Amino acid sequence: MGALMMHMCLVAALGAPLCGAAPVSGSLEVLIRTPVRVQRGQTTTLPCWLNPPQSADGLEVSWYRRYYDSPVMYYRAKKFENASQEASYVGRVSFGLKDAASVGLTAGDVSLKLEKATVEDAGDYTCYVSSEQGYDSESVSLIVTEMGTAPLLSAVWKEGNTVNMSCESEGWYPEPNLRWSDQKQVLKPKSLKYSKDSSGLHSVHSWLLVSSSTEVSCSVGISDEQPKEARVRMENSPQTESGSSAAGWVLFALLLTAMLVLLGVLYFKRRGEKAKSNNDQIKSNNEPAEENLTLLPKESDVIQLSAANKCYVNVTLEKTENQYILIRGSRLRDAQCDFPDGQKVTCITAIKGTPGFSSGQHYWEVSLETAYPTVDLKKSWWVGVTSATVISEKLDVSPTTSNGFWFLSSNPDKTGSFQFSTEPNVLLPVYSRPQTVGVFLNYDSGELSFYDVEEKRLIGSLTATFTGVIFPFFNPGKGDKSVMEILQREEPGQSSDMGNSVESTAQETES
Repeated sequence: MGALMMHMCLVAALGAPLCGAAPVSGSLEVLIRTPVRVQRGQTTTLPCWLNPPQSADGLEVSWYRRYYDSPVMYYRAKKFENASQEASYVGRVSFGLKDAASVGLTAGDVSLKLEKATVEDAGDYTCYVSSEQGYDSESVSLIVTEMGTAPLLSAVWKEGNTVNMSCESEGWYPEPNLRWSDQKQVLKPKSLKYSKDSSGLHSVHSWLLVSSSTEVSCSVGISDEQPKEARVRMENSPQTESGSSAAGWVLFALLLTAMLVLLGVLYFKRRGEKAKSNNDQIKSNNEPAEENLTLLPKESDVIQLSAANKCYVNVTLEKTENQYILIRGSRLRDAQCDFPDGQKVTCITAIKGTPGFSSGQHYWEVSLETAYPTVDLKKSWWVGVTSATVISEKLDVSPTTSNGFWFLSSNPDKTGSFQFSTEPNVLLPVYSRPQTVGVFLNYDSGELSFYDVEEKRLIGSLTATFTGVIFPFFNPGKGDKSVMEILQREEPGQSSDMGNSVESTAQETES
C-alpha cells in the first residue's frame, strides 16, 4: 500500500506544477522564507524545512526551477543524483542551514546553499519533499543584485550660462534607477539610456542642461539598497569668464587690424584670410574658438598661488627598489616594460615623496614639460598626497580618497578632462594643459589645491580631514615617454649647480 501511494504521489508530482501543493498527509509540511536577496558572486541559502521537525535523511528532496526533471539539486536514498542536474549549478549547490541554530538534514532542514550567485540565478526555486506518507512543496524567490560603479559626472559649459551635465554608471543588476535633482527639486533629464553587457549587467547614461551656478546631484540605485550618488557644485561659470576673454580678443583683433592696414595691404589680406578660415571653423563646430577657451586667471587665484609660494618645500622621491619605475634625482618615469597588471595606470608605478607633513601649509611643483622637441608634454600622471606609509602594489587595491589617496590625474585617452581620486569620480574640464602643476597642502584646514603655474589658475581643490602623516604622492603613468620632475628651489646659501646635475640626469633618462 505504501509503495502504491508513493507511485501515485510521483504521478501527481509530474502532472502538476506543485507550487503551493497541499500535503497528502498532515505528517509532512514544507515551510519556507521568501524572498532571499544575494549580491552577485556571493553565497546564499534558500531556507526550506519540514514541519513538524523530522529527519529528512531518507526522504526524496528536489530543488528545481521550471521543470521537475531538470533539478538544481536532487537527493534520494541518502545520496545526490546528478545525472539530470542543470549544468549551470554543477559544483555550486549543496544542503545548507536555514539559521545558526539548525542542525541540518537530520532535523528536517532541506535548505539549498547556492555559491557564486550569478544574475541568471535570479527567479523562483521550488523546494519539493516526498516520503511514503506524503509530499509537499513551496516556492522561494531569489533576488540577485549587483551594485554598480559610483556615478561619473562630467560637465561641458555651453552658451547662455548653461552647463551640459552628464551622469553614467555601469555594472548594475537588476536595471537601476537614475535620478537627477538640485537643492530644490527632482530634475527631468534630456536623455536617459540603458544598455546591457554580455554578462547581463546594466549600464545607464543620462544628461541634462542646468544653470552654471547651481548644485546638481545624480543618484543611481536599485530597490531596497542605498543608492550611489555624485554631487557637484558650480559657482563660477568658465563660460562667463570666457565671454570676457572673448571681448578682449575682439578688441585686440580690431587694434591688430588697424596696425596691419598701416603696415601693408598684403599682410592684412593674409591675416584676413586666416581669420576667415577660423570663423568658418567656429561656425562649422558651433563652438568657441580654442583661443576663447583660454580663460583669464582670476585675481583670487593669483593671490592664492602667490601666498602658496611662500610655503615652498623641496620634495624628494623616497628610495625604492620598484622595478617598474626609473628615477634619476628628482625626475621620474615608467620603466617601459611589460606590466603584470596591464596598461591601466595603477599603484604599481606610484611612489611617495619626502618629507611627510602632520600640520601646517606646504607647497611644491611638478614639471610636466620636456626640453626635447620630439617629446610631447606629459599626459599620463598622478599628482597629490597620501596617508599610506607603504604603497600597495596589489591589483585589487583602488587608490581613492576613501583609503588615503588624494590626487589629481591625467589620462591620455581623456584629453578633455582631469579627474580627482574621489568616490564618486569628478571630472574637471581642461582648457589648457599645464606645463607645471603646483600642489598646495593646507593640512590644518583640510584642503588640497592644484594650480596651473604658468597660467596662474586654480585647476581644482579637494577637502578632507587629514590625520597622521601625509606624504607627497606621484605616478608617472604608463607608456608616456615624457618625464615628470619634482622641481627644487635653491635655498639661501645653497650651491647653484643643482640644476646642472638634474639636467644631465634628465638627458640620461629621456635618451
